[in-house]
Amino acid sequence: MRKVSAPLLGALLLACVSQPVASPPAPVAPPVNTAETEIAPDAAADTLLTDVRTLDPRIVVDLRYAMSNNFTGAPLPGYLANRAFLRREAADALSRVERDLLPQAIGIKVFDAYRPVRATLAMVEWTERVNRPDLLKDGYIASRSRHNLGLAIDLTLIDLATGRELEMGTPFDTFSAEAHTANASGEAAANRQRLKAAMEREGFVNYDHEWWHFSFNVPNPLRFDRPIR
Repeated sequence: MRKVSAPLLGALLLACVSQPVASPPAPVAPPVNTAETEIAPDAAADTLLTDVRTLDPRIVVDLRYAMSNNFTGAPLPGYLANRAFLRREAADALSRVERDLLPQAIGIKVFDAYRPVRATLAMVEWTERVNRPDLLKDGYIASRSRHNLGLAIDLTLIDLATGRELEMGTPFDTFSAEAHTANASGEAAANRQRLKAAMEREGFVNYDHEWWHFSFNVPNPLRFDRPIR
């Protein structure tokens, strides 16, 4: 073995010590808020959005923002028909939820699904008009909503024999902590968990402030403003 002189050995050791230590990989940045994407042409909406009842006509649709039976007291812009649309991937998953619940004699009722951007803007304008900025701050109304992507749905469970809504503890669009998914007891708590479990099995994720609200993910989502007809 070749002998290394003391000065050379010292230089080698110094060089090793002075080399920069590799930094751990930087954390991956959270995904960009997909609700910030540009509004897609109506032709894209026509291609990508699906009427959920064409996949399973047993799904009940009670589109509250197409009527006056909602927190604003009037139909919202863009809601011209009682039809629930979702991105095809989410609509397929929702039809599987309906099918999976069938042996329990339970079905789903949809309160809202795809929502035109103009309707979301009308909701924000309503909060300004009635001086309720807290609804935006507390997350009950979104200025940019996943509903605009066709990737969010508001729904409940019904008894298929009677059409009666199952007890959930609060009505749809209750703007209080009582509507938080975990804030229920007894029959309402059991039914909220039944809904949550059925939706999660098919890839939906619950928003914990609203027991009725679930979202679905697809790659490269788009925002839409096509009216519901």
